[in-house]
Amino acid sequence: MARNWLILISLMVVGVGIAFLPLPIPAPRPVERTIHIEASQYAFNPGQVHVNPGDKVTLELVSTDVVHGLYLDAYNLSVQADPGQTARLEFTADRPGTFRMRCNVTCGAMHPFMIGKLVVGQNTSFYRAAGLILLVLLALFAVPRKSIFRRELAG
Repeated sequence: MARNWLILISLMVVGVGIAFLPLPIPAPRPVERTIHIEASQYAFNPGQVHVNPGDKVTLELVSTDVVHGLYLDAYNLSVQADPGQTARLEFTADRPGTFRMRCNVTCGAMHPFMIGKLVVGQNTSFYRAAGLILLVLLALFAVPRKSIFRRELAG
C-alpha cells in the first residue's frame, strides 16, 4: 500500500514538472515568414498567427470589402489596405509573448471587436500535452489496482 502511494506521489511530481518547468527543446533557427491575412468586416483570417522568436515576418494584409488596417500593439507598427489591394508590413519578431493585432481603421459598427493575435514563441503546448498523456498511461500500468468488478462479484 505504501508503495502505491509512493508511485502516485512520484507521478504527480513528474506531472507538475512536465506542466510547468521549461522544456529542453532547442529554439528553432529564425526564418523569413510571409503570412497572408485577409481582413473583412469584422475579422482577420487567420485570427491567430504563430511565429518563432527572431523570425523576419512579412504580413500581407488584403482587404476583401472596405478599407481595413492592422496595428500590432507591442511593436507599434501599422499598415492600411484598400479593398482588393495588398499592403505589406515587415518586422522582426524579437519580443516573445502574445500580442493583439487590431484593425485601426473604423470599418463599421463592430470595428472594436476586430481583433486577432500574434504569438511569438515556441509551440510547447503540444509537447507538454504529449508528456502528460504518456504520464497518465504510465500511471495506469504502474499502479496496481483492484478491479471494481471483482469486489462486486465477491461481495
